[in-house]
Amino acid sequence: MKRLKIGVIGAGAWGRNHVRTVAGLAEGELAAVCDTDQKVRERLSRQYPGALVTGDVPALLGVVDAVIVASPATTHAAVAQQVLEAGKPVLVEKPFALSVRDAEAVARQAAQRGIPVLAGHLLVYHPAVQRLRELVQTGELGKVFYLYGLRVNLGQVRKDENALWSFGPHDVSVALYLLGEQPVRVAAHGKSYLQPAIEDVVFLTMEFASGVLAHVQMSWLDPHKERKLTVVGAKKMVVFDDMEPREKLRIYDKGVDRPPEYGSFGESLAIREGDIFIPRIPTVEPLAAELAHFVRAAQGLEAPRASAEDGVRVVRVLEAASRSLARGGTPETP
Repeated sequence: MKRLKIGVIGAGAWGRNHVRTVAGLAEGELAAVCDTDQKVRERLSRQYPGALVTGDVPALLGVVDAVIVASPATTHAAVAQQVLEAGKPVLVEKPFALSVRDAEAVARQAAQRGIPVLAGHLLVYHPAVQRLRELVQTGELGKVFYLYGLRVNLGQVRKDENALWSFGPHDVSVALYLLGEQPVRVAAHGKSYLQPAIEDVVFLTMEFASGVLAHVQMSWLDPHKERKLTVVGAKKMVVFDDMEPREKLRIYDKGVDRPPEYGSFGESLAIREGDIFIPRIPTVEPLAAELAHFVRAAQGLEAPRASAEDGVRVVRVLEAASRSLARGGTPETP
């Protein structure tokens, strides 16, 4: 099968990573890059002389088989629809859209035309997250009680989106991927310190029908850089620390047991301190795995792991969280 000709729209801070990764793909080739900044185009032309570098989206669409949309978040939905109108499979970076209405419009157009669309939920391609999902779905952790995430660092301060929309797609998509369900209630608190009306720190809480509670702290105004998720189950507990160079997943055989032979609540609870198991996790760059999967999905060889519908589901949560944020933390229904 011939290599898929891929175009990248948007070569900013994250788009550059897409360009670099596509250029190194065995399954595809970098056919074109589109960016509105002339200096960026000049640099790209020197780096990738074999690719068309342009500021014109239609010019890019004329020479590619599939497209990655990594332009500013405010343009994601409109550009994705333009790509679909040209009949090209598309991967839309996070956030999939900035409103449920726009996200649904993209998903509807994709379904009507029968064109594969992937949401850029990068972490569902992380081998540690995939292993964590196995632990949750197979019941090895027991009933999941709650989970909490921490996604903080100092910078990059955004001007066009707050911490919720910048960081939230990662943690919301992972929570939905692990649990396989949509939250029934969402609440968010946050504050703007550096710029008016753009929250630098957001605390997001999601409640699921199964009883699971999920909490995430997100900020670009923090002295530490942390990317951590803890999942607490009835049998075991797991910590995923993406800042760890090798031991990214730790499984704790810890819990609170209630032996059946005891009748009263007070004497029945027993703390269990078991072993810590560190599984071997393949060293795979999530972005490379995501784009290799995109090639196969674009060719009809695999169903999208993060589909347009998944993109809509995540945007639905983020939109509800935005309403809650604006109302001082009042719980909202996604």
